[in-house]
Amino acid sequence: MKSARTLAVGTHLPTEEMSASARQLGELISDQLKDGQSITIESPDGVGKAITIEPELAKLLVDVMSFLKEGNGVTFVPVSKHLTTQQAADILNVSRPYLIKVLESGELPFHKIGRHRRILAKHLFDYKRMRESRRSDALADLLKNDGDLY
Repeated sequence: MKSARTLAVGTHLPTEEMSASARQLGELISDQLKDGQSITIESPDGVGKAITIEPELAKLLVDVMSFLKEGNGVTFVPVSKHLTTQQAADILNVSRPYLIKVLESGELPFHKIGRHRRILAKHLFDYKRMRESRRSDALADLLKNDGDLY
């Protein structure tokens, strides 16, 4: 079993050089994947090596590069990490008191360490996806109903 660890990707915002490199790498991945599912990487001796990048991983890399090219930092959270209520609230972009109401209502599982609530990141991300799906469905219903009025 792999141990849970946090990936530290620097302690500062991307430099201009890093942003420019991220833009180039994001464009390279996007352009290469339009033609197929492999990207050629040149080794130092000039001999190319073709690797296959799974489409979801390629999209993730392009998304990360998009943030970095704009000078934004990126944080990776392993799904096995236990988050504080403040960390979870920040990820959901809600207030901590609101999140505690969600926890106490049973919508989102948590456990206590002493008197402190902890939320497993996997559960938080599942809840976030479910919430976004509900919002999307509600918006689609509103648009459908709006179209029916005309």
